[in-house]
Amino acid sequence: MDESTRSTPPTEEDRSARRALDDEIEEPPDSGAPDSGEAEEPPAGGAAEPDYKDRWLRAEAELQNFRRRASRDWEEGRRAAEESVLLEMVTVLDDLERAVASADPGSPWTQGVALVAQRMRDFLSRQGVTAEDPLGRAFDPAFHEALLELDAPEGTAPGTVVQVIHKGYRRGPRALRTARVVVARAPSGSSH
Repeated sequence: MDESTRSTPPTEEDRSARRALDDEIEEPPDSGAPDSGEAEEPPAGGAAEPDYKDRWLRAEAELQNFRRRASRDWEEGRRAAEESVLLEMVTVLDDLERAVASADPGSPWTQGVALVAQRMRDFLSRQGVTAEDPLGRAFDPAFHEALLELDAPEGTAPGTVVQVIHKGYRRGPRALRTARVVVARAPSGSSH
């Protein structure tokens, strides 16, 4: 595509040239006949000249809307692809953490796996991924998945997370993976 056909916002010079062109088009041709003072009637059938400027502005607005939609769709696709990869990395991190927890803490192998797990946590942190620890907080369906409800222990309000089964992760304001939790409910003999 060459520079002359690319659609860019009109400059002041473009606008003034367009106005001059419009003025030339609107002037009636000089036929040499004396002006009778009567206004010319529009062509029969009510057909007026097409408004090219209006059509151009509408086409330009449509093009801008298309560009915005395409940019938004591309951004959403990129974010979804990133989150898919990050979710796989979170799953691998969970496996590494389970391996470290079940192995002999003093062995060099365990220390090496713990180092790899720490490097993965650091990378995820640089990508804006943080672990979600909802223990003791109110249940939030946007970030938590309730697997079970238990009668609230003494001193715990109903609707509070009392146990975390599977750690959750978030990326910015969105859940990357919801935490799987056990939630306290009002005791069955309660009048709440």
